Amino acid sequence: MDTLAYLHLAEIYETSVNSEQENIADSDLCYPELSWVAEGRGAFMLFISCAFGISSLGWSNPAQALKKGEKNSQVASLQQKLQAAGYFKQPVTGYFGPVTEAAIIKFQKAHGLKADGVVGSQTLAVLESGLGTATASVVKTKPSVTKSTPKKSQPLSSQVVLQRGDLSYEVMSIQRKLQAAGYFDQPITGDFNAATEEAVIKFQKAYGLFANGIVDARTLTAIESGKPQQAAAPSQPTTPAVVSSPKVRSPQISLLRRGDISAEVKLIQQQLQASGYLEQSITGSFDAATEIAVLKFQKAHGLITDGIVGPKTFAVMKSKSIKSASPTPQPAHQNSLIPDKSKQLKNPIKEQTKPSPKANSIKFANDTNQPTNDNSLVKNQTPQLENSNIEKTLIASASESDLTQFVSENFPLDTSAQKDNIQKTAPSHSSKMTIKKTISGRISPKSIVHSGNGLFFAQNMMYNHTITVYNRQHKLVKVIPDKVDLSKFGYSKFKGNYQGAPVEASFSQDGKYAWISNYQMYGTGFNNPGSDKCNPSQKTDKSFLYRINTDSLEIDHVVQVGSVPKFVATSNNEGLVLVSNWCSWDLSVVDTAKNKEIKRIPLGPYPRGIAIDAVADKAYVAVMGSYDIASVDLKNFSVKWLKNIGNAPRHLNIDPTGKYLYASLNGEGKIAKIQLPQGKLIGKVSTGNAPRSMVLSDDGQRLYVVNYSDNTISKVRTNDMKVMQKITVGANPIGITYDPQTREVWVACYSGNIMVFQD
Repeated sequence: MDTLAYLHLAEIYETSVNSEQENIADSDLCYPELSWVAEGRGAFMLFISCAFGISSLGWSNPAQALKKGEKNSQVASLQQKLQAAGYFKQPVTGYFGPVTEAAIIKFQKAHGLKADGVVGSQTLAVLESGLGTATASVVKTKPSVTKSTPKKSQPLSSQVVLQRGDLSYEVMSIQRKLQAAGYFDQPITGDFNAATEEAVIKFQKAYGLFANGIVDARTLTAIESGKPQQAAAPSQPTTPAVVSSPKVRSPQISLLRRGDISAEVKLIQQQLQASGYLEQSITGSFDAATEIAVLKFQKAHGLITDGIVGPKTFAVMKSKSIKSASPTPQPAHQNSLIPDKSKQLKNPIKEQTKPSPKANSIKFANDTNQPTNDNSLVKNQTPQLENSNIEKTLIASASESDLTQFVSENFPLDTSAQKDNIQKTAPSHSSKMTIKKTISGRISPKSIVHSGNGLFFAQNMMYNHTITVYNRQHKLVKVIPDKVDLSKFGYSKFKGNYQGAPVEASFSQDGKYAWISNYQMYGTGFNNPGSDKCNPSQKTDKSFLYRINTDSLEIDHVVQVGSVPKFVATSNNEGLVLVSNWCSWDLSVVDTAKNKEIKRIPLGPYPRGIAIDAVADKAYVAVMGSYDIASVDLKNFSVKWLKNIGNAPRHLNIDPTGKYLYASLNGEGKIAKIQLPQGKLIGKVSTGNAPRSMVLSDDGQRLYVVNYSDNTISKVRTNDMKVMQKITVGANPIGITYDPQTREVWVACYSGNIMVFQD
C-alpha cells in the first residue's frame, strides 16, 4: 500500500515530465552503495574513479554539479539531505525537477550562497555539514568574494514539521502511529488531509499540547515516543499524558469571516448555537448560515453588524450576559432556482464537513495592536464587505435594491462607506469572484466535473475509492463506491469484486451518462500497475472505464481501455468516448452503442487532455512528453499535429466557436492560446505556479485556471489573455468546472475539499 502515496504525488512529477529514459551515472552502476561524498574526500573519489576508468570526477569537478533535469541516485541523496534540513517536503524521487530546484534556491539564500539552484561543491559542503554553516576548511571561496553569514535556523521547537496539505512518506508514518494509538481510522495514504488533521488535534488534546492540528517538533516527539496514549472511549474522560511542553494556551481568535474553515469557526458556531442564533449543525465552516447568525447576534448586542467575528464580538459571545435570539425578519426576496435534475433526486445525504486550519492575517496576541472595538475594524479593513458579502445570503440574481432593502431593514450599518461597498459588490457580469461554499468530508478530489444538469461528480482516486456527487445546493447526493464485479459485464476472467481509482469524468450531451476513467484496478489478475514514469514496453495492466447512469447513480457498464487512463471526452453526437492512456501512450476510442473499445491510436509519451471540435469532427489531444498537440480526425482516425506549441501541454479547452484552443503548458507554467485550424500560436500568459486544469465560461470570454503549486485559481480574459483576478484556495487545486446557469466555479483541491466560487 506504500506505493499509493507515490501515486498520489504523481502531479509533482508531471511538473517536468520528459520522455527520456533514466540516466544513471557509471559510478552508480559500479558502486551503487557509494553515496556522493564531500569535497574533502574528493581526492579519494578521484582515485577510485581513475582506477576503474570512470570519467566522472565527482563533486570536486564543477562540471558534475547537479542541476535541473537530472535523474540519478545522487539526486535522491540530495533530496534526502534537503528533507532532513527541512527544505524539501516531497517524496524522494531521484529526479531534479522544479520542486527540488526551488528547495535548493531556498537553502542557498538561507545560507548566504549563490542562489542559482545548482548544487556545486560549495552548496553540497554546507548541506552535508549538518550545521547549516559553511566553514573555511570545507568551502573554498575566491579571495575577492566576501563570505556571507548564513542565517541561523530556527529552534527545533518552533519549526513546523507537517501540516494539512503535505503529501509525503513522513505523513504516512504519522498516520500509522496515530492509527496504532487509536486516533486515526482512515486508510494510510501519506496525504495530510482533514481526517489526519482531526486525528492530530485529538492526539494533541489528549497529551496537553497546543491543539492546532499541526505536527510540530513537540507533537512529533509525543507521537514517536513509543508509548502513545490510547484514544479514550467516548464515555471515559481522557487524561492528558505528561509531556515536556509549555502550558496549554487558549487559541487566539483572529478575524473570522465568511469562507473561513477552522476549529475557531467551530467554537464560534457552538457559542451561537447555544444562545439560539444558529440552528444548523456545527461544521467548522463559516458559511452563509453562520454569517447570518453572527449578524443577528451583533444586532441583538448593539455591535457593528458586519458579519465578522472580531475581538469585541467574540468577547461578548464568551460573556455570561448573552441575549437569547429572537425571531428576525427574513429577506423579502427569495430565490427559486430553475428546476433541474439535482432537485429530483430523493433524500440527499447531508454534507459532511470537517474543520481545517486556515492562516489568518491578523492575530490578537496582546492589547498593544488590537483594534479597540469592531467599529475600528470597519474603518481599517479594505474593503470590509468585499469578504463578508452580506448580499451573498441572497441568490446572485437579486437586484441591487433587494440587497439594500435587506441590509437596511435587518442589519442597519453605521457608515456610508459600508453602504457604498454593498453597491459595489452587487452582481454584475464583470464582478469579482467570491467564495460561496467549501465542501469537505472523506474526499481527495482529483477532478470535479459538471453534468450540465445540476450534478457535480468528484473523482477521489484510490485514496477514498469513491465518486462523490453533489447538487446545485452544494449538498452531497450520493457516494458511489468504485467497487465493481467485472464478470457481470462480460469480463469473465475477473471473478469477484474489484476496485478502481477514479481520475476524470465526462458526460453525454444529455447528461444521462457519466464516463469515469480509473488510474488502475485492484484485485486478482492486476499485478503490474502503471505509474507516472512508464512506457508501453513495460506492458502494464490495462484499466477500465466506468459508465454511470445519472438517474440511478449506479455503475451500469464497464469498458476495458489502455494502461493508466487519464482524461475522458465524449463526442457531441454521443457516439464516441475518447480516453487518453498515460502508460500505453495511446488514445482509446469507445463506441457507445457497442459499449466497447473499437480503436487504439498511438500518440507518443504521456497523452493527457482532450478537447473535441464538434463542427470539424476533430479531437485535439495534449501529449505531455512533447511540445505538440495531436489533431485526430474522428471520421477516419487519422492524426495530424499542431507542432511546437509549448513544453509539456497538459490540459485543453476549445472555445464555443471552435476558433481557439487553450492549452496549459506543464513544462513552462503558462497558458497558450492557439488559433484553429491552422494551429497558430497567438500568445502565452503566466497564471501562477504549475497551472493544471482549466475551464471556459459558456460564452468563451473567461478562462478559469487552477495553479497547483501556489494554491490559487486565476480568471483570465480570453480576448487579450489578461489575468483579471487571482484567488488563494485550498492546498493543491487540481480540478475545476463551471456551471453556466448559476455562474459558479467549482474547484477540486487534492488535499481534501471542494471550493465553490460565484462569478
